[in-house]
Amino acid sequence: MGFTGPLKYSKWKIKIAALRMYTSCVEKTDFEEFFQRCQMPDTFNSWFLITLLHVWMCLVRMKQEGRSGKYMCRIIVHFMWEDVEQRGRVMGVNSYILKKNMAFMTNSFYAAILGYDEGILSDDRGLAAALWRTFFNQKCEDPRQLELLVEYVRKQMQYLDSMNGEDLLLTGEVRWRPLVEKNPQSILKPRTPTYNDEGL
Repeated sequence: MGFTGPLKYSKWKIKIAALRMYTSCVEKTDFEEFFQRCQMPDTFNSWFLITLLHVWMCLVRMKQEGRSGKYMCRIIVHFMWEDVEQRGRVMGVNSYILKKNMAFMTNSFYAAILGYDEGILSDDRGLAAALWRTFFNQKCEDPRQLELLVEYVRKQMQYLDSMNGEDLLLTGEVRWRPLVEKNPQSILKPRTPTYNDEGL
């Protein structure tokens, strides 16, 4: 089942890959396109909701990689909370308020994960309901925005599933499909990442 026994690779290799994967969620995602097409304000909370969605997609993919993948999921989430806290400090948020916000965001995160997990296993209506509740905070007036996001999640999950699990465990390299495809026929098998003997 992959719950016990040694990890496939050393913990430090998986941690480096996990950091790269989390970094891909915040550096390779076009936040501006999400703000514009989903009519989201350019705020810390909107950044968190977009990041959370991409982190969740990574977690779903890595859980398929046995015990090593599950360990990597824990590290990705750890890096996410470190980053959230750091960004809050940089923005000058009062430490008491930051602590309170972190507790609220933690609850929101686990509720979102459960909702998204149910949604991805359901039909498009189920996934749309999960996205409406969490991503849009029950405030989406335009059904086309929901349709766009459902399509994005489905194609992104398909794209992640086509990536080699060993490569993901060793490199953490993830590329995201654009929110709106310029060429709908362009969803091809991703290129294989390169890494050296140390997994770097």
